[in-house]
Amino acid sequence: MRMTTAHIHRRRSWWVALIMIVIGLGAIAGLGEAERSPSPTDNRPVAADSTTALELQGTLPQGEGSTAIVLFTAESGRLAPAAVTELTQQITARLATSAGTGTASGGNGGAAGGPPPVTVSQDGTAALAVLPVSGTDATENIEVIKTLRAELRAQAPDGVSVQVTGPAAIQADLGAVFDGADVNLLIATASVVAILLLITYRSPTLWLIPLIVVGIADRLAAVAATHVLKTFDVAWDESTIGILSVLVFGAGTDYALLLISRYRDELRLTPDRYAAMTAAVRRAGEAILSSAVTVVLGVLTLLLSVFPSTRGLGLSSAVGIVVAAGFALIVLPCVLVLFGRWVFWPLVPHVGQAQLVDTRSVWRRVGDQVAARPRTFVAVTLVVLAGMSLGLTQVRTGLSLSDQFLRTPEAITAAERLGQSFPAGSSDPTVVITKSDPKQVLAAVEDVPGVASARTSVTAGGISQVDVVLTAAPGSDAAEQSVRDLRTALAAVPESYVGGTEAASLDEAAGNSRDRLVIFPVILALVVGALLVLLRSVTASVILVLTVVATYLAALGASWWLFTGVFGFEALDGGAPLTTFLFLVALGVDYNIFLVTRAQEEAVAHGSRAGMLRALTATGGVITSAGILLAAVFAVLGVLPLVVLAQIGVIICVGVLLDTLVVRTVLVPAIAVVLGDRFWWPRRLAAPATALGGQPATPVGSDPR
Repeated sequence: MRMTTAHIHRRRSWWVALIMIVIGLGAIAGLGEAERSPSPTDNRPVAADSTTALELQGTLPQGEGSTAIVLFTAESGRLAPAAVTELTQQITARLATSAGTGTASGGNGGAAGGPPPVTVSQDGTAALAVLPVSGTDATENIEVIKTLRAELRAQAPDGVSVQVTGPAAIQADLGAVFDGADVNLLIATASVVAILLLITYRSPTLWLIPLIVVGIADRLAAVAATHVLKTFDVAWDESTIGILSVLVFGAGTDYALLLISRYRDELRLTPDRYAAMTAAVRRAGEAILSSAVTVVLGVLTLLLSVFPSTRGLGLSSAVGIVVAAGFALIVLPCVLVLFGRWVFWPLVPHVGQAQLVDTRSVWRRVGDQVAARPRTFVAVTLVVLAGMSLGLTQVRTGLSLSDQFLRTPEAITAAERLGQSFPAGSSDPTVVITKSDPKQVLAAVEDVPGVASARTSVTAGGISQVDVVLTAAPGSDAAEQSVRDLRTALAAVPESYVGGTEAASLDEAAGNSRDRLVIFPVILALVVGALLVLLRSVTASVILVLTVVATYLAALGASWWLFTGVFGFEALDGGAPLTTFLFLVALGVDYNIFLVTRAQEEAVAHGSRAGMLRALTATGGVITSAGILLAAVFAVLGVLPLVVLAQIGVIICVGVLLDTLVVRTVLVPAIAVVLGDRFWWPRRLAAPATALGGQPATPVGSDPR
């Protein structure tokens, strides 16, 4: 891919930078991020049984809201009869008010034929009440549930504690995870990037330029991505923007590090900073552009997912990478070149200084050690990666609701307490939505093992909802089996769909399995294809992809041991393997592209083996800095108290560090040294007998000076 350098010019760089920055800031301030009303089916697999149930449930009179379950618990002993009477009066009044506003959910507040407003447990220590909630999404429910909890606690009789759980409360507590999260995540990410840039450049001024440019790109990417998603009616949520921000900051800063490193090298060859930047953009820009195209193709494979929100993550990530690469290749060079060499102070590059490739750096010494015993390094590295991958044999996927939070919210603790006095499924009943006779459904489900009770809660427009309380604890294997048994029992009842949290978990697991089977091969095929176009080498392309796959397997296996032994996680989120595979393969190939494209450049003059070692010497420092920065940025996802994001952050962090410090530093160079010219097959890199300038070509493992 040939990079244009028309924007690098003494007379036009300043206005190119100005126009791009003004357009970016104008879009950020003027347009802002697009908004959408979240749908309950955003995170559900399309056409799954539970998804269809949820869609039909939304057409019922109660479909415009949700329900909360209020748990009243005696602080000691049993609930006093007077307290139960007072609670019954309070809940009856609330149900009457809800019915008056049209939000009641099928119960009739204890009228004849309906359930009592307050149900006392058999042990007498607790009571529960079901209340309709008018909020239709997590954002609305956060305030509704917060107000409800405050009012109920203020009215509670002496000696009675109040907790709120149920679908609405769980949704509200899940949504509260992202309350202010965008700002916190942005501050944490920018801080990590600023610190690492300052350490990398050891300059009081230079770090500010890429940080500001990438910061603008990050905000513009969020604006552009949300508007693109809205235009094409693709779902997204708060986690989409959080991951997008981390990706843009990480990838954008990586591109900046590579470009600035090459620019610094070129300043040692020419006194003209515009000529130096032109050369840097032409040489490093090709690798950056190829890398960006590879990542874009990779993330777009998520459009094949059965989950609407996963499709949104793929499309938004593609937009983000395009914006990040555009700012790194157009805005950053134009801004940098406006400053003199002094911007690198105190490590100012001067004409005549040795380039990185010609220094006896730590990376050259590493390369010499690899070149001396390449087969040994290949064998040892593969054994280490295989050993780390052993953790894969123990991995369990599928997080229950109680396992999804790093800090357990009230809705989950209340559900656990409720299960001590009532059937475990009372806090979140399984539902059957049917267009058939609800009596036929009741007759079928009441005989299913594991069903504590079942009742028809609402019927309207030919659609009925049957609430089924399971005896098994939510998230347990027994609860999953009960859902399977319900579906088997209802197979003969037409147009009857089992929904609810337990059913959704089963369908999500099946959807995640399907996505992995479909998307994994497509990602690999696209990445191999992109490498073939860039490198024109079958051998190199296949080897590079195999190394990043090995890195992924090792990272996932090692992370599982961290999750179980350090963090106390009992399972891996079902969607985490796909997301981490995508980012590790796409971003891992990035670093190999940076290394191998430089190796091609050096091999023309010095031969394949020496060319790889010179490339390692030239790119070792910048790629290591970029890898550490990217790993740290993804680790920042742990600031959000959601287990799935913490797991994604840890796996990518471990994988990027492995790829940067082991695979790209040792394994790939060792394989290239062993294969020599065969590494580039079928391409032939014609290396002259002497290097440029009439000097003998550098032998493998020798000092180039």
